[in-house]
Amino acid sequence: MWLSFFRPLDRFSLQNFKYVVNELREIKVVDEHNKESVVDLLQSVVEIVTYGDKQDPMIFEYFMECQVLAEFLRVLKISRDSRIEIPLLQYLSIMIQNMDNYCFSNDYINNIIEHQYQFNRGDLAQYYVSFLRAISGKVNKDTLCLLVKVKGNSVVSFPLYNEALKFAFHEEKMIQTAVCSLALSLYYVCDDMVYQYITTPPVSKYFSDLVIRLSEQCSHLDFLVRASEDTCIEHKRKQLFLQADKIADNLYYLKDILNIGESRLSRLVAENLLSLLVLPILQPLLQSRKRNVSNLSGVTSLYLVSRLLQVIDGKGMMDPVAGVILYLYFDSSDQDAIKDIATSNHFTESFSKHQDKMEEKSYSVSENEEKSINYPPCHDSFCDKRGGLSAFLFSENQTLQLASLFLLLIVSEIKDLDCSLFPKIGLNGMHEADKTFITRFLDQVLASQTPLSAVVKWHTGWFLRKLLNDREEWFCDHNLQLFNTSFEQSRQHLEEELDGCWFDHILDTLINEWGSCKTVLEESFHSKDAFFILELAVSQITTYDDETTLSAWQRMVDSVKVFVLHLQLKSYMLRGNLLEHPLLCKAQSLASTSGQIHSSDVSSATFGSEVSLASGLPCRIAFSKAGIRDIYIIPVATGTSGRLLLTEKHPFRSQRGVVLAVAPLAGLTPKIDDIHPTWLHLRIREFDPKFSTNTIKGSHSNMSSHYTDGKWTLGFQNADTCEAARFLILKETRKQRSKVESLLSPLLHNKDWHKDEWNGHNK
Repeated sequence: MWLSFFRPLDRFSLQNFKYVVNELREIKVVDEHNKESVVDLLQSVVEIVTYGDKQDPMIFEYFMECQVLAEFLRVLKISRDSRIEIPLLQYLSIMIQNMDNYCFSNDYINNIIEHQYQFNRGDLAQYYVSFLRAISGKVNKDTLCLLVKVKGNSVVSFPLYNEALKFAFHEEKMIQTAVCSLALSLYYVCDDMVYQYITTPPVSKYFSDLVIRLSEQCSHLDFLVRASEDTCIEHKRKQLFLQADKIADNLYYLKDILNIGESRLSRLVAENLLSLLVLPILQPLLQSRKRNVSNLSGVTSLYLVSRLLQVIDGKGMMDPVAGVILYLYFDSSDQDAIKDIATSNHFTESFSKHQDKMEEKSYSVSENEEKSINYPPCHDSFCDKRGGLSAFLFSENQTLQLASLFLLLIVSEIKDLDCSLFPKIGLNGMHEADKTFITRFLDQVLASQTPLSAVVKWHTGWFLRKLLNDREEWFCDHNLQLFNTSFEQSRQHLEEELDGCWFDHILDTLINEWGSCKTVLEESFHSKDAFFILELAVSQITTYDDETTLSAWQRMVDSVKVFVLHLQLKSYMLRGNLLEHPLLCKAQSLASTSGQIHSSDVSSATFGSEVSLASGLPCRIAFSKAGIRDIYIIPVATGTSGRLLLTEKHPFRSQRGVVLAVAPLAGLTPKIDDIHPTWLHLRIREFDPKFSTNTIKGSHSNMSSHYTDGKWTLGFQNADTCEAARFLILKETRKQRSKVESLLSPLLHNKDWHKDEWNGHNK
C-alpha cells in the first residue's frame, strides 16, 4: 500500500497534466529566481499536449476546456524578465506544428501575437517570426475565421498578417524570406472578405512598399554599374551579382503573388509594378532625346526590362510593357496598331496616366539639367527618326547594342503577347538594312582588334548563332569577309599560345571548353541569364600582366574559348549544326596515349622516387631551409607531358638518384645570368589549374596574391655546362611542344575551314 502511494505519476497522463497546469497557475510573477522552473513547466505542457493530441483525447479536451493557452498569455504579461519570451514562443511553435487539432479559438493566439514584445533584445524577432510562420502553416479555409476580427460584414483586423508585415523588410534575409512565405500561404487561403481587407488602404500599402523597395534596389544596381573604374572588376562583379540576385528574388515573389489568380490582388500588384517600377525603368527606352526621369543608365534599364520579361509572365503585364518598348521601335505606320493593342489592356489605363505625368515632368526640367544627360550616340539619322529601342540597338556602344538585341529577342519569344503584334517583332520584323547592320556589328565585335574578354565574344557568338537560322539572307559578302578575318585571328592567337608557358594545357582546356561553348550557343532565351548584360558593362576590356604565368594562363584559356566559338559558328554556317564532342576524341585519345609512361621511365618519377642519373647534369642549388645541395637536373619529355627533375645522388648507389623536386618543362624559360655565366635561372609555375575550378572554366577570378611564380637558380661548374643544360631543357621542351602541336594541327589547319572553300560554299 505504501509502495503504491510513492509510485511516480505517468508523465504523459491526464493527472500529471492537471498537476503541471495547476503549478503554472500558481506563478504570480516571472523573474530571475523562477525563470528556469517556469520554462520547465511550459515545456512539460507542450510535451504532454502534443502527446495527448495523438494518443489521449482527454488531454486535449482538458487543454481546451481549461483554456491553457490563457496561461501562456498570462506568463508573458507577468514576466519581468523578457528572456522568457524566446522559449515560450519556441515551445508554442513546436506545439502548433505537431498538433493535428487546432487551438486558435477564444482569441488567445491573436493576443499572444499582438503582445508588446521587446524586439530590440537578442534574437527575439527570429523566434517571433518563426512562431507566426508556424501558425500560418495551420491556417486553412476553416480556421481563417478564428484569426481575423470582423465587424459587420467586413474584416477590421488580421493580427497574424499585420504583425508579420512589420518584418517584411527586416535586415536579416531569413526573416524576410519567412514573411514572404507566410504571406503567400495566407493569400492562397483568403476568402472574399480577407482579400478585400488586404487590398484596401492602409493594409494594401505593403504592395506599393514592396515595389518601391524593389525600385530602390534597381537604383542601387545602377549605382554599382556606374561605379568607379578603379574598383576591382571581380569584386564589382560579385556586388552586381548579389544585387541582381536580390532583385530576381523579389520579382519571383511578385510573380508568385500574381499567379495566385485573385483578380483584386493581381490588379493591385500589377498596377504598382507598372506605375512605380516598369515605367521608370522604361523611361530611358521610351525616347532617347527626352530626359531620363528615372536617372537609370541605358544598360541598367535594358537589363531590368529583360529580367522582368523573363520572370514576370502573363498577358496583363506583357502587352503594355512590350507595347511601350516596341512603340518607338516601329515605323509610324505600325505605331497606331501597337498603341491600340497596348491600351486595350485594363492595366494600361493607369499605366498611361502615370506615363503622361512622367513625361510632363520631363518637359519641365531646366535647360542646365537637360544638358547634363548623356545619351548613347546613334548609328545615323535613322535612330533619330524612330528613337526608343532603336537608339540603343544601333548605338556605337557594344554593350547597349547586345543588351537591346537581347531584349528585342526576348519580346519576340513571349508566347502570351498579342498575336497581331507577334509577326512584326523580332528578327522577322526587321528591315533588310537593319538585319545587315546588326549582323555586321556582331562580326565586327568578333573581329575587333580591341582586347575584348572571351565572355563578350561568347555572348556575341550566341547572338550570331540565333541570326544564322536564316544565314543565306543575313550574310552578305562583307559580313562573310569579316567573319573569316575574325576566325583567322582566333586561329593565330591560339597558335601563338603554342609558344607560351601553358602550351601543355591547351589540349585539356580545349576539351573542357568544347562542351561549355556548345551549351552556351544552344541556350534559349528563357535559360540564358540576362546578368551577362551587366557583366559586359563592367568587364568588356580584358588586360593581362604578361610577366606572370597566371596572367598567361588566363590569356591561353581565353584564346581557346574564342577559337572554339569560331569553330562552332563556322561549322554551323557550313553544315547547319554545331560540332559534337567526338571531333576531339581522336586528339584526346592521342594526348592520353602519348602521355602514358612506364614505371621505369624517369618521366614517371615523383618526389622521393629513385631514378637513373645517366642523362642528368650535375649542378648546385641553394634551398632556403636545406642550404646548398649538390644535385643533378634531368629534363624529360614524353608525349605531351614534360618535367624537370631535381635529383640528389643516392648515398649507396652511385648511378642512381633520389628526386628532390619536380617542375613542369613548360614555362621554365631558362636564362643564363648576365653577370654570372655559370648561373641558370628558371621560372616555376606555382599556379596549378587542377586546384582551381573557376580558372579551369576560364573565368577571370580575382586570384589570391600567393599565386606568384617561383624561381630556381642553378649553379654549374663552368659556362659551357650551363649552356648545355639550357640547351637540353629547350630541346625537351620543343619535343613536348611538337607533340602538342601535331595533335592540334587537325583543328588549326583542317581543310574544311579553308577560306576559299568557305567562300565557294556560300557562292
